[in-house]
Amino acid sequence: MSAAKPATPADIDLLQVKTPSSPVKDRLYGVGRRIATTALVAEILPGAATKLRAYAALTRLNKPIGIWLLLWPVLWALWLSSGGRPDPHVFIVFVLGTILTRSAGCAINDFADRNFDGHVQRTKDRPLVTGAVEPAEAVAICAGLGLIALGLAMTLNQLAQLLTLIGGVLVVTYPFFKRFFPLPQMYLGIAFTWSVPMAYAAQTGALPRMAWVMFMSGLLWTVAYDTMYAMVDREDDKKLGIRSSAILFGDADRFIIGIMQLMTLLGLWLIGKEMELGLWYGLGIAVAAMFALYQQLLIRQRKPEDCFKAFVNNNYFGMSVFIGIVLEYTFR
Repeated sequence: MSAAKPATPADIDLLQVKTPSSPVKDRLYGVGRRIATTALVAEILPGAATKLRAYAALTRLNKPIGIWLLLWPVLWALWLSSGGRPDPHVFIVFVLGTILTRSAGCAINDFADRNFDGHVQRTKDRPLVTGAVEPAEAVAICAGLGLIALGLAMTLNQLAQLLTLIGGVLVVTYPFFKRFFPLPQMYLGIAFTWSVPMAYAAQTGALPRMAWVMFMSGLLWTVAYDTMYAMVDREDDKKLGIRSSAILFGDADRFIIGIMQLMTLLGLWLIGKEMELGLWYGLGIAVAAMFALYQQLLIRQRKPEDCFKAFVNNNYFGMSVFIGIVLEYTFR
């Protein structure tokens, strides 16, 4: 039997590597992991949460009233165009698309107004004013959300896809119209209500006369409630040279809003008459009319806080019409 070979320095090093770590090393390793975990929790995660809150404020996901105001005419159109049975795929695309488009529109709106918002009481804390979000980030978020919405729309028919492209241009260009167009709320109304012909096109593959009657009704309703919203900022907008319907209408603002509310209700009534809708639909319009009267009471003294309440109350106007439509197709 041959003699054992003496260990070389390399063998000694290898043995040292294979030797289990000491308790001291284990404790030091554990302490290091705890320190790293604490640093992650104490620094990185709060920073990420702060950024996400800033993005939510930029896209107004923390204030969903705008989503509802955009969504009600979409739901009206989907239910009426389908006889109360909208295609599930079309329904999902339009609900998600409304949320994405509204968020993208808010991001590009804040980008366009970043040099003005700091001078307006209501908007002085927006993330682009405070520096919580950079202008390039706002543009990137708008583009990203817009592309996702476009991808969803590409699953619809060709007519709906074409109308989607037009709607995208309307949403992106609206914020810049406030610089020179005396009635930007009209342009906003077209952009917001463009979803109505889109919904008819996606559901039926056509654009019947009722689609355009509903489009006009939704357009007038949007101009009415956004004029209430503009009344909140009227004095600040005058100082900054920003155009709005509240400034253009002047002392006739309440009267013109009332006329647009009446025309909205008339358009919805004509739709019901043409489609032979009955009691439930009529009750929905009647309740919506009561909310319109309440909004007139709120804005009668033109106090900014009451004008804002009137604006928010339009959520119940749109909801009342939709509930009437759903009940009509459920119990007729």
